[in-house]
Amino acid sequence: MKAPNISEAEWTVMETLWERAPQTASEVAKSLQHSTGWAVNTVRTMLSRLVEKGAVVADESESGVRVFSPVFERDAMVRAESESFLNRVFQGAAQPLLVHFATQSNLSIEEIDQLKQLLDESVKKSPRRRS
Repeated sequence: MKAPNISEAEWTVMETLWERAPQTASEVAKSLQHSTGWAVNTVRTMLSRLVEKGAVVADESESGVRVFSPVFERDAMVRAESESFLNRVFQGAAQPLLVHFATQSNLSIEEIDQLKQLLDESVKKSPRRRS
């Protein structure tokens, strides 16, 4: 099953569930209250949307209260979102994305070295090595 696309606000809710699950809507709202100011009803609406999208599952706790848990690990959702962004903004081409970030970001020497190392490892693993 493919991870669904979710909104930025839904990501905020998912981050809370990835930190600890299962949680009730009230628990999620309490966790987010300080940073977002969202009311419990707002959080309930987002949790319902996430359930409809298949990103979250709702179960009943032993006490009969609805609790929510993520269906996908964070890494799977990040991968799906990255692919969506790459396709939407760069028509699926990674090279223009990398050029954009390399030229528009203020990368430290350490970050540049890490990127070089990742690219070198990618070339070694690729069956399309240059001659």
